Amino acid sequence: MTKIVFFRSGGVFYGFEEQGHTGYGEAGDDILCAAISSMTMFLINTIEVAYASQVDYDINEGATRIRVRAKAALPEFESDDYKRYAVSGIMMGYYLQLSDMLEEYGDYLDVSVKDRAWEE
Repeated sequence: MTKIVFFRSGGVFYGFEEQGHTGYGEAGDDILCAAISSMTMFLINTIEVAYASQVDYDINEGATRIRVRAKAALPEFESDDYKRYAVSGIMMGYYLQLSDMLEEYGDYLDVSVKDRAWEE
């Protein structure tokens, strides 16, 4: 099972941590795992390139863990409202997409939200 915990501060999504293999298919042929990986990299690339914002991420393939955090989603780090809404919006969109996927893939995927302030 892949567990994904989203981080939210003041109602604003600013990051997440994914851990584990879905187990939906054989390694290398797991379409659910591939979908999650693709969406995660899309989010990282969009924040970095399209929104020209820093996104901190750590990928540990051995531990099957990825942690993503974007300061630009939070008002204490980003003064540009448009950029802040774009970054937090794509984070929220990812959360909503994964939440929708729970209906069909709930045995392989766990999605939750943890409210907490930014930490270095």
